[in-house]
Amino acid sequence: DELLFKQPDSSHLGDCPICCLPLPLDPTKSVIMMCCSKVICDGCDYANLIREIQGRIEHKCPFCRKPTVATDEECDKQNMRRVEANDPVALRREGVVQYHKGDYIKEFEYYTKATELGDVEAHYKLACMYNYEHGVEKDMGKKICHLEEAIIGGHPAARYNLGVFEFQTGNSERAVKHWIIAASQGDDLSIKLLLKKFRRGIVSKDDLAAALRAHKA
Repeated sequence: DELLFKQPDSSHLGDCPICCLPLPLDPTKSVIMMCCSKVICDGCDYANLIREIQGRIEHKCPFCRKPTVATDEECDKQNMRRVEANDPVALRREGVVQYHKGDYIKEFEYYTKATELGDVEAHYKLACMYNYEHGVEKDMGKKICHLEEAIIGGHPAARYNLGVFEFQTGNSERAVKHWIIAASQGDDLSIKLLLKKFRRGIVSKDDLAAALRAHKA
């Protein structure tokens, strides 16, 4: 429990490698570079684009400086090169590709390999697979195991979901702890749930106030 309820220094996304500020939880506010698998915040990506337009220079990755590609086919080729290099982010991304193709067996294989290489998001993806029976039998034990691994890695959505499970199984105190920590990481669903539970008398006024302050920070 000490590891599980430890307040993480940052989310599983970490910091933008350009400006070193925490990456936003909203995936629409950052971009992943296929050439190097680095996630760049929109601000740095935009600043790089403006610099290139003003200087009339070739558009390159703001991190590794490789020229960017224009087509989906070229992006897929770049990602597969990263997969062949055992890049955990690229492996997880390929798992997502297989999910959209409906190939859950390959999806599972890519996520599993990504987790072995330390990818936190892949743990969360596997937890979802065990929950929704995508290519695997429903297994709550393995789901919880992967959620806990993701939580230790700083994944707020995983913490929110484990909190829901704890609440459903009668462990409301543990659930509230999870939601407070997830809310402090910026998770909107957790703060909404805390507000709802406060109205029902399950969350104290002090705990809610602390969570709201942390969520806005």
